[in-house]
Amino acid sequence: MQPHFPAVILGGGVAGLAAGIASGAPVFEREASPGGICSSYYMQPGSRVRETCEQAQGTAYRFEHGGGHWIFGGHPDMIALVEKLASCDRHVRRSSVYFPDDRRFVGFPLQHHLHALEPHVAQAALNELLASRATDDPTMERWLAARFGPTLNELFFAPFHEAYTAGLWRTVAAQDGYKTPLDIAQVVRGASGLPEPAGYNTTFLYPREGLDALISRLATRADIRGSHAVNSIDISARTLVLGDGRTIGYRTLLSTLPLNRMIELCGLRTQAAVDPHTSVLVLNIGARRGDRCPDDHWLYISRSRSGFHRVGFYSNVAEHFLPVERRGRRDAVCIYVERSFVGGSHLASEEVTRYSTAAIDELKSWGFIEDVDVIDPTWVDVAYTWRIPGSSWVQEATRLLAAHDIRMVGRYARWQFQGIADSLRDGFLAGQTLRLHR
Repeated sequence: MQPHFPAVILGGGVAGLAAGIASGAPVFEREASPGGICSSYYMQPGSRVRETCEQAQGTAYRFEHGGGHWIFGGHPDMIALVEKLASCDRHVRRSSVYFPDDRRFVGFPLQHHLHALEPHVAQAALNELLASRATDDPTMERWLAARFGPTLNELFFAPFHEAYTAGLWRTVAAQDGYKTPLDIAQVVRGASGLPEPAGYNTTFLYPREGLDALISRLATRADIRGSHAVNSIDISARTLVLGDGRTIGYRTLLSTLPLNRMIELCGLRTQAAVDPHTSVLVLNIGARRGDRCPDDHWLYISRSRSGFHRVGFYSNVAEHFLPVERRGRRDAVCIYVERSFVGGSHLASEEVTRYSTAAIDELKSWGFIEDVDVIDPTWVDVAYTWRIPGSSWVQEATRLLAAHDIRMVGRYARWQFQGIADSLRDGFLAGQTLRLHR
């Protein structure tokens, strides 16, 4: 006889764990352990084996699936909860736009740091920003051109967004405008060499024991069922079919899985075309630190030969990403490198190898790294979500699932960008609602 539950939660990431705590319902997670892309792993120099916990000798580099995940913004109650569960350090963001051709670092956001550009470029950009006007064109390409003008677009915004969106920026809607703030008063001050912090992540938290400490302490408060991959969902019989053939009955589902994936699992179709997403190949790298390696937490790359758009420096946030013997010496670095692909793309192993070699060579040529101790590619299938202008797909898909008592919660389930703190909040709210409905 198959087990049957009043409610089931799909996905053991941050939102799913919070929902499980608030509702008491079991959380089914595909992987053996929870956390999703916010989980950590360890790799010894020269090894290709991922270890789930740090060895006593502390000789491994620590990485995160899908790159660095820093805790920014969020409701004060959620921040207080994070700090109660896992002692955190608060960091003031150090981030730049990097121009490889002249090895120039310009503070982020670029438009508020014009003083760091060549004087004639800065003056042209300032004149265009002062004359910028809104546009009725809803695409990201046109929105960026109208907002920032031709000089900054040619210099950075166009090539960066081409790489960041894997070319989708020409057709997707402008969104998340707070990521690229534009305050004319700050533009003028920045052009004079007096920039001020701006943007949604000027400060952020990170647990002193690593993000896994927060995940594990959330998980101990929830009913986690690991290694429960769902292959399909029979919405008529209200049954989950697992990867090993087992079936599980439910009355209500709360899902944190990507919205497009849930529609597929349920065998549903929408009239509106599915909104696009980008997948990201993240190279996690432990290496000897190069003599031009910056102290930034992350860099936005204007152009790269091998196609990546961002480089993050784990060990500039916290030294515990490095092997114990390498800490405090500034001779090693732990980094992640992001490259986007149109969602649904798949690279053959030999293509990943060629790209990895090219990216390593490029980082070496910039002086960021020298000898590499370990490199490990990780793949995030749904990494960034986008919307076509005027699309009703998200609303239609969400309504269609709700009609079958399936509620969606979290960043990818709702097809919107948000951070860890907001995912916690949404998970707790959804979980409490689920408990009241049971």
